[in-house]
Amino acid sequence: QVVCQSFNKNYSFSSIVCRRSYSKEHFNTANKGFATKAVHAGCYPDPSTGAVVTPISLSTTFRQQSPGVHQGYEYSRTRNPTRACFEDCVGALENGNWGLAFGSGMAATTSIIHLLDKDDELVCIDDVYGGTYRYFSKIAVPHGLQLKMIDFTSPSALSNAISPKTKMIWIETPTNPNLKIVDIAKVASLAKQRNILLVVDNTFLSPYFQKPLDLGADLVMHSVTKYLNGHCDVVMGVVAGRDETLKERLSFIQNGIGAIPSPFDSFLALRGLKTLHLRMQRHEENAKVIANFLVKSDKVDKVYYPGLPSHPQHDIAKKQMSGFGGMITFWLKGGINESRRFLENLQIFALAESLGGVESLANHPAIMTHASVPPENRIKLGIHDNMVRLSCGVEDVNDLVEDLKQALSCV
Repeated sequence: QVVCQSFNKNYSFSSIVCRRSYSKEHFNTANKGFATKAVHAGCYPDPSTGAVVTPISLSTTFRQQSPGVHQGYEYSRTRNPTRACFEDCVGALENGNWGLAFGSGMAATTSIIHLLDKDDELVCIDDVYGGTYRYFSKIAVPHGLQLKMIDFTSPSALSNAISPKTKMIWIETPTNPNLKIVDIAKVASLAKQRNILLVVDNTFLSPYFQKPLDLGADLVMHSVTKYLNGHCDVVMGVVAGRDETLKERLSFIQNGIGAIPSPFDSFLALRGLKTLHLRMQRHEENAKVIANFLVKSDKVDKVYYPGLPSHPQHDIAKKQMSGFGGMITFWLKGGINESRRFLENLQIFALAESLGGVESLANHPAIMTHASVPPENRIKLGIHDNMVRLSCGVEDVNDLVEDLKQALSCV
């Protein structure tokens, strides 16, 4: 129902204030399939025009009918209509009850860590994004965080690492850059027994291929910059969950710290979500072909891709993932010189940081994304000078294979 009121009957139509009571969605997406949720969850026709595309709401402040009486929005840092649509859509895709968006993946990570108190302990998988390691070890630890980084693929390593101070467990799966797979349900069971929060970074797979909340995680986070947005034109992060108390606490942190995305970035990311299912299918199709090509190359020492039976945790991947994603890590035969020659001669694959866009990207973790990890730790993790990480885009796979072939011929 639309109710229109004017301040004065002599005012023009442009002075009319329109108010509408409407549900957040023009139909309930709760029992719909993934693709339908990606297109429609959190979105609704504009109440004043009927526009089917979510508007970009640039207003920083919102008119109230009476002090404290408003339509759900007061100040755009606290809540913004465009951002809310994106947050609701991600929450639906992760089978959660809510989502909260942040100005970057690291802003999301920082906000989650603010759930902890000084001297609380975080147990984190040893193979993580370099920025995550940098924040945990160089910023959070000096401010009182207790940190343990362990190999979750080692039997009993986690149970032995947990102490009475442990309040949070943090895992990436697949990990960055070694693509280790962690049994989320197994970790969740242990975490619940000890009343420990479990956070899963789901960036490498997206909710299309993996839903950590269904497997027992308390929170799932993403660097939206990667697959969720999917077009290398937005820096953004998001957290999703089911527990309302966690939502209240994180909402307070989101508002208090203020590391929120702009309405325009929220609009772009929401648009990206609408093709997530289509893109992820193509990313995986291309990655499977490329992984099998690399396995057969005499210039390649070894290949890690969760979809290969040779992957150390392939059975776990099959159990908890509906697909294997678009990320491949491999080691060339040789060292830094061979890596440089290979990477410098790529044509379609762009030598660049980040991942998850429609464009295929190649990365040298030791020098680029994981340079913040101390050399001794990189060696322990297998992040050697001959390691290359590929983000397989959505181009014609034959062209991608030919590009890799010609670059390998230069090694």
